[in-house]
Amino acid sequence: MQAPKNYTGMKSIKHPAAYIAPELVSAMRNAAADAEQLKELHPVQLEIIHEEKWFQLFVPKQYNGLAVTLPEALQIEEALAWTDGAVGWTVTLCAGAGWFVGFFDPEIAAGIFNNPTVCIAGSGKTTGTARITNDGYEINGKWDYATGANHATVFTANCMIEENNLLLKNADGSPVIMPFVFFTKEVVVHENWKRIGMIATGSNTFEVSALKVPANRAFHIDPRYAVLKEPVYQYPFLQFAETTLAVNSSGMAMRFLDMCKILFEQRATAAMQSALTKAIECIETARQDFYKTVNDSWTQCSTKLYIADDLLQEISRTSKHLAITARQIVDELYPYCGMQAANPETEINRVWRNLHTASQHSLFNT
Repeated sequence: MQAPKNYTGMKSIKHPAAYIAPELVSAMRNAAADAEQLKELHPVQLEIIHEEKWFQLFVPKQYNGLAVTLPEALQIEEALAWTDGAVGWTVTLCAGAGWFVGFFDPEIAAGIFNNPTVCIAGSGKTTGTARITNDGYEINGKWDYATGANHATVFTANCMIEENNLLLKNADGSPVIMPFVFFTKEVVVHENWKRIGMIATGSNTFEVSALKVPANRAFHIDPRYAVLKEPVYQYPFLQFAETTLAVNSSGMAMRFLDMCKILFEQRATAAMQSALTKAIECIETARQDFYKTVNDSWTQCSTKLYIADDLLQEISRTSKHLAITARQIVDELYPYCGMQAANPETEINRVWRNLHTASQHSLFNT
C-alpha cells in the first residue's frame, strides 16, 4: 500500500481509523501484547512498518521515501498511536530522526537510505563530547531513551565540541553542540529500558567510546543549513517535535475513548455517559484547534519557507493543549472503567500505561 492514495490531506479532521487499512490495524494490535514480552516491536509490526515505509515519512522520493507533508504525516502518526501506542511512538521518533536527511551530507544520506529496512534511532540529550581531530572527530558518550534502538540501522546523537581539551563556546557562553551520525556496528546498546508503559518501544541507552568519524558525520539541524530544499526541512525543529509527539497522545486517548464506549454499554450510568460525552467533545475541540493551526503553519511554510513568530507560538500552544487534554480526559474516565482497566494484560490498561509514559516527555512538562 502506498501513502498518496490513502492519506487524504487536511480537508476534514477524521477519526484515526480513516488513515490505516483495517487489516493492518488488526495485525499490529494482535501483536502488541507479544511485543511487550519481547520489549521491542514485534516482527509482524516491523514488517508492516517497512512495507508501508512509515520510518521514511519525511524522506524524499530520491531516497525512496514517502515525502508526505507534515499535516499528512501527523494524521498517519495519530492513526498509528490509535492502533498501538508503542508502534505510533516508535514510528514518530524514528521517522522524526529520518527528517534529518534534509541536513545530512548527501553521500552519507545516500548510504543510509539505500537500505529498505532503514531505521534511525537517537537522542536529543547532549551527553557526549566530540573532540576535533585532524581528519574529523573522536567521540565519547552515552545517550538514553533511544526509541527503536534494538532494530535501528543508524543512530544520531548530540555532542559538545571539544578542541585542545577545551569545550567550544557560543557567543552567549553556551557550549557549541552538534549532532552526529553513527552506524549500528559502531555503538553498544544497553537494554535498560524499564518503564510501566511504552515497553515495546525498546527505548534503550546506546554508547560510543573513542569513536573516530569523518567530519561529514556532523550536521546542523537548522533551516539555514538544509541540504534539501523541500519545505518540510524549513519547519522549525521545536514545533516539528511538539506536533508529532502531541498526536501520539491524542491517538492513544481516542483509542481509550473507543474502548470506554464498549465498556460503558455494558453498565452505563448517567454520570459515565456524561463524562464520556464531555471527553469526546474536549478531544475533538482540541484536535480541530490543533490541526487548523498546523494546516495554517504548513501553508505558510510551503509557500513562503517561513513561519511567523506568532504562529509558531500558536503551534506550541495547541500542541501542548492537545497532549494535556488527551491525558486529562483519560484520567477522568479511568475510574469508570472497572478492574479491567487495572489489569496489565488488557488492551485498555496498555493504552493507559503507554499514554502516561509518553506524557512524561519534557516537551509537555515545561
